[in-house]
Amino acid sequence: MTDFPAWLAPVVPAPARHPALAVAALGSAATLGRGSFALSSAAFAGGEMLDPSFTAEEEDAVAPPLEWSAPPPGSAELVLVVEEVAGEGKAPACHWLVWGLAPRRGKLLEGEVPPRTGKNQLGNSEWLLPAPAPGETRHYLFQLFATDLPLVLMPGARREQLLGALQGSVTACAVLHATFTGGEEDEDWADGQDPNNLPHKQGS
Repeated sequence: MTDFPAWLAPVVPAPARHPALAVAALGSAATLGRGSFALSSAAFAGGEMLDPSFTAEEEDAVAPPLEWSAPPPGSAELVLVVEEVAGEGKAPACHWLVWGLAPRRGKLLEGEVPPRTGKNQLGNSEWLLPAPAPGETRHYLFQLFATDLPLVLMPGARREQLLGALQGSVTACAVLHATFTGGEEDEDWADGQDPNNLPHKQGS
Protein backbone atom coordinates (compact mmCIF):
# COMPACT_ATOMS: atom_id res chain seq x y z
CA MET A 1 0.00 0.00 0.00
CA THR A 2 1.37 3.34 -0.98
CA ASP A 3 0.40 5.06 2.27
CA PHE A 4 2.08 2.49 4.52
CA PRO A 5 5.04 4.07 6.37
CA ALA A 6 8.42 3.17 4.86
CA TRP A 7 10.01 2.91 8.31
CA LEU A 8 7.52 0.19 9.29
CA ALA A 9 7.75 -1.91 6.14
CA PRO A 10 10.91 -3.87 7.14
CA VAL A 11 9.15 -5.42 10.17
CA VAL A 12 5.66 -5.91 8.68
CA PRO A 13 5.36 -8.22 5.65
CA ALA A 14 3.40 -6.95 2.66
CA PRO A 15 0.18 -8.96 3.25
CA ALA A 16 -0.02 -7.59 6.81
CA ARG A 17 0.41 -3.92 5.92
CA HIS A 18 -2.39 -1.41 6.27
CA PRO A 19 -2.04 2.35 6.82
CA ALA A 20 -4.79 2.30 9.47
CA LEU A 21 -2.87 0.00 11.83
CA ALA A 22 -2.34 1.53 15.27
CA VAL A 23 1.45 1.42 14.98
CA ALA A 24 1.34 3.22 11.63
CA ALA A 25 -0.57 6.07 13.28
CA LEU A 26 1.27 6.22 16.61
CA GLY A 27 4.79 4.99 15.95
CA SER A 28 7.75 6.42 14.07
CA ALA A 29 11.20 5.49 12.87
CA ALA A 30 12.57 6.97 16.11
CA THR A 31 10.31 4.95 18.43
CA LEU A 32 10.24 1.58 16.63
CA GLY A 33 12.41 -0.77 18.68
CA ARG A 34 13.91 2.15 20.60
CA GLY A 35 16.36 0.98 23.24
CA SER A 36 15.99 -2.61 21.97
CA PHE A 37 12.34 -2.62 23.01
CA ALA A 38 10.91 -5.87 21.60
CA LEU A 39 7.83 -8.07 21.76
CA SER A 40 7.90 -11.88 21.44
CA SER A 41 5.95 -15.03 22.29
CA ALA A 42 6.94 -18.45 23.53
CA ALA A 43 4.10 -19.89 21.44
CA PHE A 44 5.16 -18.62 18.00
CA ALA A 45 7.99 -16.81 16.30
CA GLY A 46 7.41 -13.70 14.21
CA GLY A 47 5.58 -14.60 11.01
CA GLU A 48 4.53 -18.06 12.19
CA MET A 49 0.99 -19.38 12.34
CA LEU A 50 -0.98 -19.21 15.58
CA ASP A 51 -1.77 -22.52 17.22
CA PRO A 52 -5.49 -23.38 16.95
CA SER A 53 -5.65 -23.23 20.77
CA PHE A 54 -5.57 -19.42 20.42
CA THR A 55 -8.34 -19.30 17.79
CA ALA A 56 -12.01 -20.05 17.30
CA GLU A 57 -11.13 -23.53 16.06
CA GLU A 58 -10.83 -24.81 19.63
CA GLU A 59 -13.60 -24.50 22.20
CA ASP A 60 -11.32 -23.70 25.15
CA ALA A 61 -9.13 -21.23 23.24
CA VAL A 62 -7.38 -18.39 25.07
CA ALA A 63 -5.05 -15.50 24.25
CA PRO A 64 -1.45 -16.46 23.43
CA PRO A 65 1.43 -15.77 25.83
CA LEU A 66 3.49 -12.64 25.20
CA GLU A 67 6.67 -11.23 26.67
CA TRP A 68 8.62 -8.05 26.18
CA SER A 69 11.90 -6.40 27.01
CA ALA A 70 12.20 -3.32 29.21
CA PRO A 71 11.05 -0.06 27.58
CA PRO A 72 13.24 3.07 27.55
CA PRO A 73 13.78 4.87 30.87
CA GLY A 74 11.02 7.34 31.66
CA SER A 75 8.24 5.15 30.29
CA ALA A 76 5.15 5.15 32.51
CA GLU A 77 2.97 2.39 31.09
CA LEU A 78 2.76 -0.27 28.37
CA VAL A 79 -0.20 -0.65 26.01
CA LEU A 80 -1.00 -3.59 23.73
CA VAL A 81 -3.12 -3.37 20.58
CA VAL A 82 -3.76 -6.48 18.46
CA GLU A 83 -5.28 -6.02 15.02
CA GLU A 84 -6.17 -8.31 12.15
CA VAL A 85 -5.46 -7.45 8.52
CA ALA A 86 -7.72 -9.38 6.16
CA GLY A 87 -6.68 -7.77 2.89
CA GLU A 88 -6.48 -4.52 1.02
CA GLY A 89 -9.64 -2.46 1.24
CA LYS A 90 -10.71 -3.89 4.61
CA ALA A 91 -10.02 -1.83 7.72
CA PRO A 92 -8.03 -3.67 10.42
CA ALA A 93 -10.22 -5.48 12.94
CA CYS A 94 -9.39 -4.89 16.60
CA HIS A 95 -8.86 -8.17 18.49
CA TRP A 96 -7.50 -6.95 21.82
CA LEU A 97 -6.86 -3.71 23.70
CA VAL A 98 -4.77 -3.92 26.88
CA TRP A 99 -3.24 -1.19 29.01
CA GLY A 100 -1.99 -0.64 32.53
CA LEU A 101 1.01 -2.95 31.98
CA ALA A 102 4.02 -2.10 34.15
CA PRO A 103 6.86 -0.31 32.31
CA ARG A 104 9.47 -3.02 32.79
CA ARG A 105 10.45 -6.34 31.28
CA GLY A 106 7.44 -8.58 31.68
CA LYS A 107 4.93 -10.98 30.19
CA LEU A 108 1.32 -12.00 29.84
CA LEU A 109 0.85 -15.70 30.44
CA GLU A 110 -1.31 -17.83 28.18
CA GLY A 111 -4.92 -16.97 28.96
CA GLU A 112 -3.98 -14.42 31.63
CA VAL A 113 -6.52 -11.68 32.37
CA PRO A 114 -4.74 -8.32 31.83
CA PRO A 115 -5.04 -5.38 34.27
CA ARG A 116 -7.20 -3.20 32.01
CA THR A 117 -8.89 -4.01 28.72
CA GLY A 118 -10.94 -2.15 26.15
CA LYS A 119 -13.57 -3.21 23.64
CA ASN A 120 -12.60 -5.31 20.66
CA GLN A 121 -14.30 -5.30 17.25
CA LEU A 122 -17.31 -7.15 18.61
CA GLY A 123 -17.74 -4.85 21.59
CA ASN A 124 -16.46 -7.08 24.39
CA SER A 125 -13.26 -6.88 26.39
CA GLU A 126 -11.84 -10.33 25.77
CA TRP A 127 -9.31 -11.70 23.30
CA LEU A 128 -11.28 -11.92 20.06
CA LEU A 129 -10.63 -15.40 18.70
CA PRO A 130 -9.29 -15.39 15.12
CA ALA A 131 -11.79 -17.08 12.80
CA PRO A 132 -10.84 -16.81 9.12
CA ALA A 133 -13.03 -18.52 6.55
CA PRO A 134 -11.89 -22.03 5.57
CA GLY A 135 -8.68 -21.77 3.54
CA GLU A 136 -8.35 -18.02 4.09
CA THR A 137 -5.18 -16.64 5.68
CA ARG A 138 -5.28 -13.52 7.81
CA HIS A 139 -2.52 -11.58 9.51
CA TYR A 140 -2.34 -10.48 13.14
CA LEU A 141 -0.23 -7.58 14.37
CA PHE A 142 0.58 -7.52 18.07
CA GLN A 143 1.62 -3.91 18.72
CA LEU A 144 3.14 -2.81 22.02
CA PHE A 145 3.56 0.83 22.97
CA ALA A 146 5.45 2.45 25.84
CA THR A 147 4.07 5.81 26.99
CA ASP A 148 5.59 8.71 28.90
CA LEU A 149 2.39 9.28 30.92
CA PRO A 150 -0.08 6.82 32.47
CA LEU A 151 -3.34 6.55 30.58
CA VAL A 152 -6.52 7.91 32.13
CA LEU A 153 -9.10 5.62 30.58
CA MET A 154 -12.01 3.70 32.01
CA PRO A 155 -12.08 -0.06 31.39
CA GLY A 156 -14.08 -0.82 28.28
CA ALA A 157 -12.72 2.11 26.27
CA ARG A 158 -12.84 1.71 22.51
CA ARG A 159 -9.94 1.63 20.10
CA GLU A 160 -10.43 5.21 18.94
CA GLN A 161 -10.43 6.46 22.54
CA LEU A 162 -7.27 4.52 23.33
CA LEU A 163 -5.42 5.73 20.24
CA GLY A 164 -6.50 9.28 20.97
CA ALA A 165 -5.11 9.02 24.49
CA LEU A 166 -1.80 7.72 23.11
CA GLN A 167 -1.24 10.55 20.64
CA GLY A 168 2.05 12.31 21.32
CA SER A 169 2.96 10.14 24.31
CA VAL A 170 4.62 7.06 22.73
CA THR A 171 8.25 6.62 23.80
CA ALA A 172 8.83 3.28 22.04
CA CYS A 173 6.92 0.66 20.07
CA ALA A 174 7.39 -2.94 19.00
CA VAL A 175 5.48 -5.32 16.73
CA LEU A 176 5.05 -9.07 16.43
CA HIS A 177 3.39 -10.63 13.39
CA ALA A 178 1.44 -13.90 13.23
CA THR A 179 -0.86 -15.56 10.73
CA PHE A 180 -3.73 -18.00 10.83
CA THR A 181 -5.48 -19.96 8.07
CA GLY A 182 -9.03 -21.12 8.60
CA GLY A 183 -9.63 -24.86 8.61
CA GLU A 184 -12.70 -26.83 7.71
CA GLU A 185 -15.91 -25.21 8.94
CA ASP A 186 -17.12 -26.43 12.32
CA GLU A 187 -20.84 -26.14 12.93
CA ASP A 188 -20.19 -25.29 16.59
CA TRP A 189 -18.49 -22.06 15.49
CA ALA A 190 -20.64 -21.23 12.49
CA ASP A 191 -22.60 -18.56 14.35
CA GLY A 192 -20.02 -15.88 13.67
CA GLN A 193 -16.72 -14.98 15.32
CA ASP A 194 -15.61 -13.20 12.15
CA PRO A 195 -15.26 -9.44 12.80
CA ASN A 196 -14.77 -8.72 9.10
CA ASN A 197 -18.29 -9.84 8.34
CA LEU A 198 -19.53 -6.97 10.45
CA PRO A 199 -19.92 -3.45 9.03
CA HIS A 200 -16.96 -1.34 10.12
CA LYS A 201 -18.02 1.89 11.75
CA GLN A 202 -15.51 4.59 12.51
CA GLY A 203 -15.55 5.34 16.21
CA SER A 204 -17.40 2.16 17.20
